[in-house]
Amino acid sequence: MSVALQTHDLVRNFGGFVATNRVSLSIEQGARHALIGPNGAGKTTLINLLTGLLEPSAGRVDLLGQDVTGMPQHERCRRGLVRTFQINQLFMDMTVLESVAMAVSERSGLGTHWWKPMASHGEVLDEAAAILAQLRLLPDAYASTRSLAYGRQRLIEIALALALRPKVLLLDEPAAGVPTGESQELFETIAQLPRDVTILLIEHDMNLVFRFAERISVLVSGALLVEGTPEAIADHPRVKEVYLGDAHV
Repeated sequence: MSVALQTHDLVRNFGGFVATNRVSLSIEQGARHALIGPNGAGKTTLINLLTGLLEPSAGRVDLLGQDVTGMPQHERCRRGLVRTFQINQLFMDMTVLESVAMAVSERSGLGTHWWKPMASHGEVLDEAAAILAQLRLLPDAYASTRSLAYGRQRLIEIALALALRPKVLLLDEPAAGVPTGESQELFETIAQLPRDVTILLIEHDMNLVFRFAERISVLVSGALLVEGTPEAIADHPRVKEVYLGDAHV
């Protein structure tokens, strides 16, 4: 199996504080991989290093076999590394279809022509509609983003990410703030995404993680503690001690 995303002894220091401590991570193409750890473990810092929001103090990041450590965020995105955020980044006053169509237009280099009537962008609208159908959002196509439940809004953010045609999709706590019923539907939809999109997920809800992920990496104090299948992680004594707790056992 080819590797989609890989880090080599990645380090990030903030003054004397080591936020990321020699993390070597390997995500296979098509993977459904989760990154977990207690608050302050350095999960979001690691995601920021992967995407180029932060520069590493040492180490390397490879995307699809190419060193991207020195590349800016937009170039990594152009090469297929796309992320979502813990807090929605949405166009609240647009309809769902308009939002996704605008993202498709920007990726296609048509953003400067967005002032033209939507009907003149047939291919863009077709692609946007296909993305909405993939995420079960087509019934909401003409609804304003602001009017939808929060769980549906989280799906819209994923739709905007898919509009960029990612090869690797980083989901930073997609279920944060989403009611339980909606979060289950959210993860069921994410799980059905095609395997040509590799997914690395950060999530605190362990029930969702263990149902979704095929491999799990555990980060503690900025370092990789252990990696393995959900079954191996659930049975690991140190993981139980520092994160899962007796309630999961």
